[in-house]
Amino acid sequence: MTTLNQAHCEACRADAPKVSDEELAVLIREIPDWNIETRDGVLQLERVFRFGNFRHALAFTNAVGAIAEEEGHHPGLLTEWGKVTVTWWSHSIKGLHRNDFVMAARTDTVAREAEGLKP
Repeated sequence: MTTLNQAHCEACRADAPKVSDEELAVLIREIPDWNIETRDGVLQLERVFRFGNFRHALAFTNAVGAIAEEEGHHPGLLTEWGKVTVTWWSHSIKGLHRNDFVMAARTDTVAREAEGLKP
């Protein structure tokens, strides 16, 4: 397990640096199940988690929401029957910051503890 899932977010202002290409290459290896998506020119981390029913998907959504509130860093969450799509990016810098990788790793930890998660 990486140390990313034990880290906390740093305050991120609009002038904070985005991760460099070199940092991106290193950090993405620590969260191998996540994809890098580009939307409107903004890099984002995204992963789909699958569940056996809506109740488990909703419980997972709420658990991710709780860690987001603790850190003051909030993802895009799309909850559907049997799946949740989680998308992390730093709104203030319109791209990826180390915080996004921290929160993706912490989301993976929540997923390992989630009831009804399907492989």
